[in-house]
Amino acid sequence: MPHPTDDSWTVLGLESSCDDTAAAVLRGTGGGAVILSNIVLGQTELHAAFGGVVPEIAARAHAEKLDLAVEAALESADVTLEQIDAIAVTAGPGLIGGVMAGVMLAKGLAAATGKPMIGVNHLAGHALTPRLTDGVGFPYLMLLVSGGHCQFLQVVGPEDFTRLGGTIDDAPGEAFDKVAKLLGLGQPGGPLVEAEARKGDAKRFSLPRPLLDRPGCDMSFSGLKTAVLRLRDTLVADQGGLHAQDRADICASFQAAMADVLAEKTRRALAQTQAPVLAVAGGVAANQVLRAALEQVAAAAGARFLAPPLKLCTDNAAMIAWAGLERLRMGARDDMSLAARPRWPLDQTASPMLGSGKKGAKA
Repeated sequence: MPHPTDDSWTVLGLESSCDDTAAAVLRGTGGGAVILSNIVLGQTELHAAFGGVVPEIAARAHAEKLDLAVEAALESADVTLEQIDAIAVTAGPGLIGGVMAGVMLAKGLAAATGKPMIGVNHLAGHALTPRLTDGVGFPYLMLLVSGGHCQFLQVVGPEDFTRLGGTIDDAPGEAFDKVAKLLGLGQPGGPLVEAEARKGDAKRFSLPRPLLDRPGCDMSFSGLKTAVLRLRDTLVADQGGLHAQDRADICASFQAAMADVLAEKTRRALAQTQAPVLAVAGGVAANQVLRAALEQVAAAAGARFLAPPLKLCTDNAAMIAWAGLERLRMGARDDMSLAARPRWPLDQTASPMLGSGKKGAKA
């Protein structure tokens, strides 16, 4: 077995915190790492009829697919289980049934092989991804913006995070999904709202920019979603229905409001930290309008803007394997007492965030 400081660890990563069952194999190289495989088995079709992720369905699917994902990851990486040096697994936060499925599989593999096991905070996986993809040094500012989470993190070390602010209700991705549902666009909402917005006039409707009148980096998008609901109902009542252009204009106006809020809060976070790098991760980071707004803020602050490839921005096991490797290099290990956690804040000293979204517990 390699020494804990050896850069050549080969790590199997497991991720099952929401609705993606994922496994990956990663090999350390000279302080960095190479992704040998990255398998993600989605559940979109299983949840499509419900307008969101159903925890019980997700947990059952994880239990059925995790071993298949591991087999596929090992085969794609052309390694055997015996050649794996350690197992990293998401231990929270997330939908507890899915997290438990991953933790129990990791324990079984560790017990059967004698390999060390590392529990990983799912949010740390996202937050540390820029170090995997671009070799970014500490410290840097991370905006994690996804379906279940949105927060600004000053990343100081593999286990050292300071939260500057976050959403106190609906995360941006959840707001996109709810707006899509309100407008009958289907799921997942983010890409569909963005596509509609391209055909719309972002200036037609004046929607609120919540919390911009208050200092700090906290955000709120529940009121923005409610404003869209009221706008839709008003249009339907006034003209007997919602026209195609109305839908496009609502999407464009909603997206513009979201971009304005994220941009201003990011500007404040950069001013507070003087961070040399602004990194963004999470599925919402794929939105081109939001990304362009963040790039402009970073440029104005003299900071480098960095967004990992989309397949590493959304939930995946490569980021979990990397976060596990970072902990392994620090000498960390977990034993069979490792517990699945629905909530697990990265910044243990910060006040708890409010609310819990349908895509997972906020932290």
